[in-house]
Amino acid sequence: MPDLPRSLVIVGAGGHGRELLDVVEAVNAAGPSARYTFLGFLDDGSADPDPVARRGAPLLGGLDLLGRLDADYLIGLGEATARQHVDRYASVHGRRPATLVHPRANLGGDVRLGPGTVVCALASITTNVRTGRHVVVDVAASVAHDCRLGDYVTVAPGARICGGVAVGDQAWIGTQASIAGHRQVGDRAIVGAGAVVTDDIRAADVVAGVPARPINAAPPQPTGEDSLAPG
Repeated sequence: MPDLPRSLVIVGAGGHGRELLDVVEAVNAAGPSARYTFLGFLDDGSADPDPVARRGAPLLGGLDLLGRLDADYLIGLGEATARQHVDRYASVHGRRPATLVHPRANLGGDVRLGPGTVVCALASITTNVRTGRHVVVDVAASVAHDCRLGDYVTVAPGARICGGVAVGDQAWIGTQASIAGHRQVGDRAIVGAGAVVTDDIRAADVVAGVPARPINAAPPQPTGEDSLAPG
């Protein structure tokens, strides 16, 4: 007898949150039965109600509902510190993060995805790869062998990470960026769109260009106790 579907909410009703709903729907459609019953979005911000309504999904309320709903959750917020804040809140209330792989993504052997990680359509992860909590490997991004991605990392659409790269917590790898093999990307670093990284990147640096060079130090990030903004 198949397992009953688990209830699920997405925290964040902006563009990223609605993209995660695409992944949920694809996962449900790929199996013999649905894995999740999607209850709706939670959002403390000013989400645009029109695109949410067009998805046929309700906006249930704010983050505080997560403490009362008996549901698993995904975090549809782009900012790493906001993801961390939601993760801590959910953990205190005993909620379980969903970990999802789009059926059109490619995962090789010996891949371990941390809780809440989402791998989107056309993404590729090869072998001996580990991700931390609530990592996003976005559409058509690729992560090669022997990589480590820390907590709350984003690998944006089309980004390429070569083998043996270590990406620190809360780092952002921009759209169509490339990171050469065996590099280190520090915590909270930001790699600009289209950048080609050939050297290690220090913590909190913002880099851009070909080859990538620091353009300024990243501003201090909130501690996670600040108010959330939708992704």
